Formats: sequence, structure tokens, C-alpha cells
Amino acid sequence: MKNLISWQNSWPHLVAVIGFIILSLMYVSPVLQGKKMVAGDDIQAKAAAREVLDYHKQTKEWSSWTNGMFAGMPAYLVATDYPTSISTKIGQGINKILPAPANYLLIGMVSAYVLFLVLGAGGWLAALGGVAFAFSTFNVINLEAGHISQVIAIMYAPGVIAGVIVAFRKHWLAGAALTALFLSLELYANHVQITYYLGIGIVILVIIESVSLIKQGAVKQLVPILGGLGLAAVLAVGTHTTRLWNAYDYTKETIRGKSELTSKDPAKGAEKGNGLDKTYAFAYSYGFGELLTLIIPNAYGGAGYGPLSSNSETYKTLTGRGVDAANAQSIIQQMPLYWGDQPIMGGPNYVGAIVFFLFVLGIFIVKSPLKSWVVGVVLLYIVWALGKSFAAVNYLFFDYFPMFNKFRAMTMAVSLAQLLMVMLGILALIIVVQRKISWKEFQKPFLISLGITGGLMLIMAVMPTLFFSFQAAGDAMTVEQFAQNTQDKAFAQQIVNSIVQDRIGLMKSDAFRSLIFVLLTAGLIWLWMIEKVKPVILYSVLFLLLIFDLFGVDKRYLNSEDFVSNYVAQGNTAPSPADEQILRDPDPNYKVYDLTARQGAFNSAEASNFHKSLGGYHGAKLRRYQELFERQIATERPNINILNMLNTKYFISGDQQGNKVAQTNPEAFGHAWFVNSYKIVPNADAEMAALDSLKPRTEAVLDQKFAAKLQGLSIQPDSAAKITLISYKPNELIYESNSKGEGLAVFSEIYYNVRDEWKVTIDDKPADLLRANYVLRAVRVPAGKHTIKFRFEPVSVDVGHKIDLVSSLLLIGLVVGAVFVAAKARKA
Repeated sequence: MKNLISWQNSWPHLVAVIGFIILSLMYVSPVLQGKKMVAGDDIQAKAAAREVLDYHKQTKEWSSWTNGMFAGMPAYLVATDYPTSISTKIGQGINKILPAPANYLLIGMVSAYVLFLVLGAGGWLAALGGVAFAFSTFNVINLEAGHISQVIAIMYAPGVIAGVIVAFRKHWLAGAALTALFLSLELYANHVQITYYLGIGIVILVIIESVSLIKQGAVKQLVPILGGLGLAAVLAVGTHTTRLWNAYDYTKETIRGKSELTSKDPAKGAEKGNGLDKTYAFAYSYGFGELLTLIIPNAYGGAGYGPLSSNSETYKTLTGRGVDAANAQSIIQQMPLYWGDQPIMGGPNYVGAIVFFLFVLGIFIVKSPLKSWVVGVVLLYIVWALGKSFAAVNYLFFDYFPMFNKFRAMTMAVSLAQLLMVMLGILALIIVVQRKISWKEFQKPFLISLGITGGLMLIMAVMPTLFFSFQAAGDAMTVEQFAQNTQDKAFAQQIVNSIVQDRIGLMKSDAFRSLIFVLLTAGLIWLWMIEKVKPVILYSVLFLLLIFDLFGVDKRYLNSEDFVSNYVAQGNTAPSPADEQILRDPDPNYKVYDLTARQGAFNSAEASNFHKSLGGYHGAKLRRYQELFERQIATERPNINILNMLNTKYFISGDQQGNKVAQTNPEAFGHAWFVNSYKIVPNADAEMAALDSLKPRTEAVLDQKFAAKLQGLSIQPDSAAKITLISYKPNELIYESNSKGEGLAVFSEIYYNVRDEWKVTIDDKPADLLRANYVLRAVRVPAGKHTIKFRFEPVSVDVGHKIDLVSSLLLIGLVVGAVFVAAKARKA
């Protein structure tokens, strides 16, 4: 405990942090010129949150609902604040230390540095581990893609592991405080999937450590440890009650929850169930051979599309057939180099040749009980990342393991495997650097490790075609595309054959590259073990080798080309003439269907920058809305009545020149309307089927579960009856109605009512909220003139803020208490 919190030798840690800051800024140096990184997902996220952010800017109030995406959804999924959560405030403050994305790299290095200090590494080795972890290519590629919450969650993971190890190995109170702090920051990242995978690994660690203590007869010692860690988990979760409660409620209504449909999805031909569709969830899966990218970055071609050099076979083929050099150079800048099975590939998950060599060495020389946990969990994460390639195991997890079927792209589990590989590698270096093993004892495992890693790289550098074809599933389509452009199918096939040869060349060159780094590292360690180099040389050269290894690959994906000036960055959100035309409409609440979105309207939030969009971009769409889209809109003959009832007032299409054109839809139903009749159906299948022929302007269909609230309603058609929207806010809509008799009003707003979040009043008296036409809100309205108000007031926000506050105060108390006890012990 005395050594855990001691400020006497704090200056080396300060130097390390300063070094991390310098390294982060060096890597993303354009930020020093005021430039910003432009990433696809980041742009999408900002567009998705546009209405909420604009509303907050105008009113200083955070709306919990937005109509900016998917015709309406809870806004706390895209943008909000947690004013009473101390961990949120700490996380936000840390993010502001450096400009993005340097700040995220700094977080990862510091977090890992803490872990490796806890494991017994000196400052140099801890810093080395921090760099190895933070600059793992997986992290850098995800920064470039804009997967910021995922990266933050990964970067805080080492601190959580450190807290648990401190609790078991040093002092339960300090461990509890450290765990609570880092776990609360981990949850602040708001990437449940990474936290879920990390949590399973932590649970396994706790079980292993607990069993070890029980075998030692230290049950009394175990009680405060488990109690402290349990308290840490409760407080960390408690500071994010609002966030997690919101997500929990929302998930039940999304594609990650259970569908009420029992009929087959016509698009996928699969039964709907509880959780994601299996095909969708496992779309991103590694092949077994693709695991080579952990040590040979271009083993599978790198990113989906990438550049080739003028020395490439493809360039030679093009110029050899008469394509001029300039055109050939242009063509080879975007070639289909990735030949794996994943639909989109941003780049390899390269852990580093040096790290992998040290990891293998650690398997042989590390004797700590932590080794079994590290190796076992690494294998578990890799099995998960294999996805459908290891279906025999992963489908069982998907079908039976709690919450496993709520997530897709299980390939991201490899990010945590890479952390643990670095961890075991550092444990191996601790043994080497501290000379805890003699050269005689070290020689055999050293040579075996070198043989395994170097031998594999050498084989792939010399004869990779013995094992792989290097042909992609999409090569036939690539041939057709080149044939269309060249009007020569034989030439097109020749080009693709050359691309295959270039893929082989990429594998070979990177295999040699990795082999060189392994040999240099092995040589350095050998010189150290025979006492031919001094510590300063060992550490300096190791740092340089590691940086050259990782930076050399990282820069292929995140480099100066990803940064633009503020002015250019703002230009990404400039409205087109079509947008400007639509924005001149004074109506505050209508929907726009953007048919020009490159990824498709329902996979793009671009339109949400300026409009209340029918489409959007989010990993968890409301299931009913998604089902409506799949069965009524994304069909060979879209159901125009469905678009009309959603108040789709404008379509954005493209003209022959590729310019966006706004088209008005005069048939859009508007904000609300009275129907002449309604029918009750027994279930969701019948409700969806009824939409095929429904005339929603005059008819409504409702599920049997709402029948009791409609009892006694007899509608007399009234052509003069009307409802008018008189006030619009994202979380509050006010209407005026006028009708001769009692009627059923349908609103072109998305129904969402997990815990009665939408409060409906008629003349300030509570009214029942109904669901009509599968996704819309409906209200039974009495005769006469009335004011109807919808107000979104989720209990998870109101009560959640209070729990956030209490938990935050207790978390502060835990951390202060741990520091006080440590200070007292130091004085003793």
C-alpha cells in the first residue's frame, strides 16, 4: 500500500505522461495547426444529433426526443448531458486535455501505463507497454473511421484490469477505488459491447484469483476484496444510471430486442426472435487465415480498397496494354486489395510483430497465475472474433449466453485480445529486464518463441500460395466492372489476375517486414541476456523498434490526409440547393426521404443535418420502424401510403448530372388526421399484413392490446374535423382539434412508450396513448374543440439523475477514503 500511492518519486511518472503527450501530438501533428480529423462515423454522429444540439443551443435544454432521424427516436441515444454524473464530467474533462484524436491516444497510454506499473514494471517498461497498446493498429483504424466511443472504451480497459489486480495483490480498498474510477470512465465511453466483453474477462479473472485465495486458506482476506470490488462496480454503474437505464429500456424496442412478428422476413427469409438477426450479427467475422493480420498487416490485402505502386503487377499490366502512365497511376490508387469475407474492411488488426513475439515468449517464461488468465481469455476473444467461421462455438454463445445476441461485429473482441497480448509481453520483459531467469534457462524458450514467430513469418514470406489463393469473392464482379470500362473481358480478367499477384506481393513484403522486426528484437534481447548492452540502450532501441513497427503500419490508415482545416470541415455540412429549397418551407415538422444517400437513406444520417429525416444512422434502430421499412418501403414496389402517413413531404433524388433535386409530395398526410374507421387485429403479423391494403388517410389498424381503450368508440365520419399542430419542440408537440363527434386521431409521429414516457393530455387532463398502423401514435379525442399535448418525460432521466448524483458522491468518498488510508499508512 505504501508503494502504491507515493509521491516521493512521482517525477518519472510526470516525465512519462509528458512523453505520451509529445508522442500523441507527433503522430497527429496536423492538430497543432488547428486542423481536424474528418471521419465517416463522426460526421454521421454529428448529423444525427443536429436537431438536439440546435435545440440545446437555443434553449439550454436537452430534449430527450428527436425527430431528426428515423421519423423520431429517443434523443439521449445521440446527444444529451448527464449533469449529476461525476464520472461523465471527469471523462469530458480528460477529453479536453488534448485536441482529438491525440487525447484518445493519451488516455490509452496512461491507462496501460498504470496497469503495467501495477504488474511490477519499471517506468520504462510501463511506458513501452502503454505505447504498444495505444498504437495498436485496431485503435488507430477505429479512430480514422470515427468509432470514438469504441476507442475510448478500449483505452480505459487497462485501468479496470489494474484496479482488480491491485485489489487482489496489494490492498482491497485501493483496488476498489481504482476499479471504481476506471470502470466509471469505461462506462462513460458508452460502448456497451466493449464493456460487456471486458466484463466477462474481468469476471473470469476474479474467479481465478478467488479460487487461488481459497486454496491458500485466505477466505477472510477474500471477503473485503470481493466486497470492495462489488461496491466499485455498483458505484461505477450508479454514476451512469441515467445512461444505462435509457439504453436498457430502449434496447427492448430495437432490433436488439424481441420482435412481435412470427412470420418470415421476406428480405432475409429468417425467423425474427429475441436479439439481432444471426446473419446480420455475424456478417463481420474473421476467417481463420485472417488472424495472420495480427502479425502480418497486409496478409489479407490491408483495407478494402487501397493504393498500389508503379512497381505493381497491376500497373505493369495497365501500361503494357496501352493505358497511359497518368491514367494507370490514377486507377491503381483505389484497388480491391482485401480478399477476406468481411463486407467492409478499414484495415488489419495488427498487434505488432514485436508484441506478438514477446507474447509468445511470455507463454513460455512467465510463471505468474495471471498467464493462464491472459492466454485463456485471449483465446476466448479470438474465438468470438472468428464469428461464423467458428460457428460451432459462437452460435451456442449467441443462442444461450446472456446478452451475447445483442451485439454484432464480434471482430472487435480482438481489440481486448491485443491488450492482453501486450500485457503478457510486458510480463515477459519484466523477467528479462530484471534478470529473473538465467541465460541457460532462457535459451530454450527464447529459441522456441523465435522459431514459432519467425518461422511462420518466413513461410508466409517465401511460399504463401501453398496455403492461400488470394482470390476474393468479389473478383468476378471486379472483372465485370473492368470489362464494362474497357470493353475487353480478357483484358479485365488480366487486370484482376494482376491484382491477385499484387495481393501475394503485399503478403510477402509485410511478412519479411515483420520478420526483420522480430529478428532485431530477438537480437537485442540476446545481447541483453549475455550482458553486452546497457539498460539505456535496451530501452531506447526497444522503443525505436516498437514505434517504427507500429507507426509504419498505423500511418497507412490515419495520416495527415485525414485532417482538414476548420473551414473545410464545416463545408461537409453545407446544404445543397435542394436542401435550401426544402428549408424555405415554414412548416416545423415534416419528413424528408433522401434517395441520394450513398449508403442508402436508412444507413445515412446526412439528411438529418438539415431535415427531419425518414432515414438515419444508428446501430440500434427501433425494431418496429425497421420492420416497417423492410416490408413496406424497401420493396420492389414501395407502399406510398406508408410514406404518406409518415408525413414524407419531400423526396430528395438525383438528376442526370448527379445533382440533388427536391421533389414535393402533395399526398403527404400532414401532422395528424381523424380517421373514418378502425379495425382491431389479433397480433403484429396481422397488423403488418393489414398495411398492405390499408388506406391510412381514412382507416386505422390497431393491435388487440389497445382494444379495451377503444371500447364504445363509434366513429361518425366528419369531413370538417381537423387537427392542427400549433407548437413544435422535439420533446413537446401541441395540437388543436375540432370535431363534431368523438373520434380517433392518428399522428404522423413514431410511437414509443416503454414506461409511459410520452405523456398525453387533452385540455390538461391525462389521456391514453395508443399505437396505430404499426408505428404511429393515436389518441381517442372527444367531440368539440380541444388542446392535445404530447410531452416526452422519461422516468429514467428524472430518477436516473438523482441516482447518478448519490452514486457520484459515494464514488468520491471511496476514492478520498482510499487516498486517506494510503497516506496514513505511508506516515506509519
